[in-house]
Amino acid sequence: MTLLHIDSSILATQSTTRPLTAATVKHLTSVASGQTVTYRDLAESPLGDLSGPEFLAFQGVEPQDDITKQKVARNSEILEEFLAAKTVVIGAPMYNFSLPSQLKSWIDRVTVAGKTFRYSANGVEGLAGGKRVIVVSSRGGIYSEGAAAAPLDHQETYLRGVFGFIGITDVTFIRAEGLALGEHSRNAALQSAHAEITKLVA
Repeated sequence: MTLLHIDSSILATQSTTRPLTAATVKHLTSVASGQTVTYRDLAESPLGDLSGPEFLAFQGVEPQDDITKQKVARNSEILEEFLAAKTVVIGAPMYNFSLPSQLKSWIDRVTVAGKTFRYSANGVEGLAGGKRVIVVSSRGGIYSEGAAAAPLDHQETYLRGVFGFIGITDVTFIRAEGLALGEHSRNAALQSAHAEITKLVA
């Protein structure tokens, strides 16, 4: 089985999600041996905004220039990585109530009509079912259900929605929130996140 490990934090060694995704992958590979891990760092190697020619290539329009051809080939590789993975671990920090743009760019390359979803007479049908997605989420404040700031969560709600759209219903969130609310809150959040990681089963 293949496990796809995605990091998107722009904070390098100051990141909260990067150590947590690493701990998640380490735990999952220890409880289920024989997994092949594919890693992609979206901050170290950013994909950039999806261009018109790249989008049209998903619809079968051949690119006309060499630079676009290279981008299209890379996009195909990204999509195939995703399709091949049984488990996907994603580091998704909250930036301004939403996702890092780097992660959104990756999502734009794996949410592809005819590949991960399709339209039919009965509506949208997700084609990427059977996968497991584990999202490691970090937030400076408290945005979980019931919190006063919960309506501002366009991070986890978006991710749950987009993965559901392409047919993935097995989505788990490992959440570290309240990180900016003092040292005690930060330490408690990290301890809670690591405890949730150890509960993950293969």
